[in-house]
Amino acid sequence: MKPVSADQSALGERPGTIGETSVMDVHWLAAIPSPPSSVLEIGPLKLHAYGLIIALGAIAATWLVGRRLEARKLGTRDDASAVAMWALPAGIIGARVYYVSAFWEQYAGRPLEIVKIWKGGLAIFGGLLVGTIVGLAVAKRRGLPIAESLTVVAPALPLAQAIGRFGNWFNQELFGRATTLPWGLEIDDKHLPDGFASGTLFHPTFLYESLGNLLLFAILLQVDRRARLRPGQLFVVYTAGYATLRFLVEMLRIDPSKVAVGLRLNQWTAVVVFVSSVVLFIVWRPRPAHGRAAPGDGVGSAAASPNSPDAPQDLPARPE
Repeated sequence: MKPVSADQSALGERPGTIGETSVMDVHWLAAIPSPPSSVLEIGPLKLHAYGLIIALGAIAATWLVGRRLEARKLGTRDDASAVAMWALPAGIIGARVYYVSAFWEQYAGRPLEIVKIWKGGLAIFGGLLVGTIVGLAVAKRRGLPIAESLTVVAPALPLAQAIGRFGNWFNQELFGRATTLPWGLEIDDKHLPDGFASGTLFHPTFLYESLGNLLLFAILLQVDRRARLRPGQLFVVYTAGYATLRFLVEMLRIDPSKVAVGLRLNQWTAVVVFVSSVVLFIVWRPRPAHGRAAPGDGVGSAAASPNSPDAPQDLPARPE
């Protein structure tokens, strides 16, 4: 089956369907259009949509972290902002270093291209690694507990990623294989990969990953409310969940990538992250000892078992 052209989105305009009822009479969605420009003009100001979208994601994540810190009486919104001021730029640098290292042939002899991050080229795995390390260092300096901070930040990360993925939409990049699905993504000729006809529709992998991150965000909030996890465990639930999502999305993507044994570079990274997360989760799991709940299990410590040697015992009355 040939990919459906955006110019042939109505059934009556496709080859072999002349004279038939137009699909637009039944379904309104025939393709997802791409923005005509990656630059937003507001009066004399010109804003790169990619950077603006990342900033919006960071603002949403910082707001959520601040609320969660205060709800747990661990810190304040000022603490969240202070951590974000260091963690965000560090994460961007880490994401760029990962990407440039993986595709150095694109930048060899053109060092100025490395700093043009508004054109895309931020690898989330590198950003998570460096941003988390720097963020935890700042949190520790401000007196925030490290493990609890990891729990607090876990749902905020997929929220930021769900928003940030729309930067790829504005840049018309990182889309998937050609598709005939009615939500196929239109790509203009300037960004069209070699070998595809003008008007070909593609899987909107930015949207798949954004929706997947929103689902992961909701799951993490529910797990945090209902499951009895040790402080910090929720973070590895996030990393395992995102690694799974990214592995699946990468199966559809057609942008250039290093490939080994049939898997793309980011799929191998996702495998490493997933396995490491599972191992950490198992090692980090609560271990009841002497009838008492494990430290940090749930919101507070469970009461000692009546049979525990640490439980209060009835003592004989002492004569006055």
